[in-house]
Amino acid sequence: MSSVSSQPQFRYTHPPSKVLHLRNLPWECTEEELIELGNPFGKVVNTKCNVGANKNQAFIEFAELNQAISMISYYALSPEPAQVRGKTVYLQYSNRQEIMNNKTTADVAGNVLLVTIEGNVARLVSIDVLHLVFSAFGFVHKITTFEKTAGFQALVQFSDTETASAAKDALDGRSIPSYLIPELGPCSLRITYSARTDLSVKFQSHRSRDYTNPLLPVAPSAIDATGQFNAGIDGKIFETEGSVLLASIENMQYAVTLDALHTVFSAFGPVLKITIFDKNGGLQALIQYPDVQTAMVAKSSLEGHCIYDGGYCKLHLSYSRHTDLSIKVNNDRSRDYTMPSIPVPNAQPSTLGAQHYPVAGPAAHPYSGPQYHSASDHGWTQGAVGVPMQMHNYQYGAPPIGTGMPQSSPRPPYDPQ
Repeated sequence: MSSVSSQPQFRYTHPPSKVLHLRNLPWECTEEELIELGNPFGKVVNTKCNVGANKNQAFIEFAELNQAISMISYYALSPEPAQVRGKTVYLQYSNRQEIMNNKTTADVAGNVLLVTIEGNVARLVSIDVLHLVFSAFGFVHKITTFEKTAGFQALVQFSDTETASAAKDALDGRSIPSYLIPELGPCSLRITYSARTDLSVKFQSHRSRDYTNPLLPVAPSAIDATGQFNAGIDGKIFETEGSVLLASIENMQYAVTLDALHTVFSAFGPVLKITIFDKNGGLQALIQYPDVQTAMVAKSSLEGHCIYDGGYCKLHLSYSRHTDLSIKVNNDRSRDYTMPSIPVPNAQPSTLGAQHYPVAGPAAHPYSGPQYHSASDHGWTQGAVGVPMQMHNYQYGAPPIGTGMPQSSPRPPYDPQ
């Protein structure tokens, strides 16, 4: 009796057709896997999975005949056979010219989305970031992530088709907000519907998450060195806390200087070091506190708030992997407040213009470049400190009397003590 491996990979018993017949597929082969197999050769417009007595056969239909011929010809000449999940797949032309009564996944709306993350570092996008992005449209039941030939992909399950459709319409072709992945480059989303209706998640891990079942076992790979599970089974991000915060600043209508950041972040405790830098087309900063607890309080209080009233210079915070910042020189881009003796270079002109550090007496706004408005144009006036002392929605310290600084919003002031 001949083995399956001895079967010819191709049987030319039918004339060319846009529909290909596939045999020897793995059990419960999915439509996504069939589309992925055919995509390099053309547009797959229709599929039919799990046919035959053993449910190990399928059909795929291409948009054009030459695309089907291209796939057959390629694997006929290639030393590597067509494979799905490591199993050799046998191909032949079908005797039908189209697949009836079965639309492709991309055309049939469902409650599960197939998401392809595109970008140079797409595989570094965490499952927590995906949860934040998609949960903006409704409760996310489950997420699984995996790597395929098409790239880094995820399946996102919502409770119903309407919610999934709203998320797809809003996010397809869009990029993940840079403040959610501040240390990564741009990553965009390409979204289609999946044929699945309920994902099977056996463990909570960095690759899969079931937000409806917090009692699900935790995969060993999701437990960190301290023995804690940091996968966030309730949908919240459980980052590894640290004493250094990474701040991304968006909507910069005004300059944000070291002094402005020091004024804002020192409201919660002593700031040891700050460094600012440009990345991904925006301004970012690292702020070091003496301990994790102080950093945690600052992060939870400042996340999403704006340095200036009117929604300007909005802060997005995450914990940095750095534990101790290395500051060589005190200048307008870095400052070590624990070592004031570090030299301040005077030979090189400041990249942000002359810096006026907080001293007694009036001080001018530290920057007046043409790409930013003057702070006085937005209601800030000169006072005892050269940077604003107020965040949008919260007031950090009372402004000097008679400075003309705007009043805080009706919310009560935050007392970091």
